[in-house]
Amino acid sequence: MTSPRLSRRLPLLFILVGAALLLCGSYIGLFVAPPERMMGEVQRLMYVHVPTAWNSMLALTFAFIAALAYLIGGAWKWDARMEAGIEVGVVLAFLLCVQGSIWAKPTWGVWWDWDPRLTTTAVLLLAFAGIIALRRFVDDPGRRATWSAVATIIAFADVPIVYFSVKWWNSLHQLQSTPQTVSSAFHLPLRMNAFGILFLMIGWIMLRSRIAQARLESELAPPPAATSFSDNAHATAGGHR
Repeated sequence: MTSPRLSRRLPLLFILVGAALLLCGSYIGLFVAPPERMMGEVQRLMYVHVPTAWNSMLALTFAFIAALAYLIGGAWKWDARMEAGIEVGVVLAFLLCVQGSIWAKPTWGVWWDWDPRLTTTAVLLLAFAGIIALRRFVDDPGRRATWSAVATIIAFADVPIVYFSVKWWNSLHQLQSTPQTVSSAFHLPLRMNAFGILFLMIGWIMLRSRIAQARLESELAPPPAATSFSDNAHATAGGHR
């Protein structure tokens, strides 16, 4: 059992450790690791692009699990966690698309191509961004939680499609990069940044879940009892006696 004080500080600890790992890994990737033989210096984008891809999928997978848990058990904490997972996953997916465009320009000659991997990633980003919009427009907590949980389960079907798109269709995008498919000289910064973004993601989800939980508690709290005019009159009269 963790103490309440440690529990409150745990998200900050994850964020600090994640930021430190990301800074160290990025430094090694930029200034220590050698350039890639074919792509040269532009390959260094891999050290943030690939970990961002891994963790965006992981955040949305967490949201999918939270959606299932809410529909099965109905606990409000899972609705809060689902909301946090979706929002963090959308931020990472957006960064993934931006990083991919920066990498595409010098390698493909264009900022964007409707390649299967890029197209399915864009669909994924728009689908989960739409769920965020849905949650903003629905005021009733029960309907909001149920509708967004169902939408999350449906939208998650695109996650494995994104992952396998480079294997299923002809794609400009290379196959998935892992420590087993890249040179050993690239392992350290790739792994450090992967864990750095992972810890940042965990910390952000924990903090965002707390915010969502606090909002839910305020929405579900019974309204304060109304005071009638006669009660006010009696109280005022009693105060003058």
